[in-house]
Amino acid sequence: MRRKVIAGNWKMNMTPSQAKALIEETKPLVAGKDNCDIIFCVPFVDIYAAKEAAKGSNIKIGAENVHFAQKGAYTGEISAEMLKECGVEYVIVGHSERRQYFGETDETVNLRTKAALEAGMTVLLCLGEVKDERLNGITDEVVSMQTKLALKDITAEQLKNVIIAYEPVWAIGTGLTATPEQADETCGVIRNTIKSLYGEKAAEEIIIQYGGSMNASNAKELLAKENVDGGLIGGASLKAKDFSIIVDAAQ
Repeated sequence: MRRKVIAGNWKMNMTPSQAKALIEETKPLVAGKDNCDIIFCVPFVDIYAAKEAAKGSNIKIGAENVHFAQKGAYTGEISAEMLKECGVEYVIVGHSERRQYFGETDETVNLRTKAALEAGMTVLLCLGEVKDERLNGITDEVVSMQTKLALKDITAEQLKNVIIAYEPVWAIGTGLTATPEQADETCGVIRNTIKSLYGEKAAEEIIIQYGGSMNASNAKELLAKENVDGGLIGGASLKAKDFSIIVDAAQ
């Protein structure tokens, strides 16, 4: 049985002191709930405070992005080596907001994924269709192609450190949510794409999360689906009680 992974994506929220307070509030609510992995992916400036606050708990700390170069003239960017030395274990790559607002492409998603994997981190690889693609009935083609392009030249061994987060773009931050059936179906399409690339065993083992307005009220139904192995949580990860309810649903 695949292990559930519940990851919070804080986006551009929380100062270091606020990060510390939120983790301290969350820790007792998720303590002992070890049947799933619990991750907070935080802004770069919060990493140290979050790592310190999470010490001794079952909460792991990740980053929200990584650059593909090891070093160089990339003002404002953060390398995989920098994250690794800060103790970061996980990193989000290819989130739709990075694609939509900051020019991320399938090619740069692939490069960032490689850089993070080579540094020994686990990648939370985001992909998903926009509203027009869903309405035009090409969701399957879109997510399959995104999967193939993002994983270009990624080996089967490296794939063991990749978690895929299916995020229908039309459901991120809008309050809209894919139905459990839609989420399960599209996660299944991604799993079948993995099967075509890496074989049945890899497809059965890879963890595929659902993102896109998963919250305390809908998490249990979404997480009950066969192909949904966890959640990449936005707004609800900023509320300790709501986040803990999602963790409970994953138990």
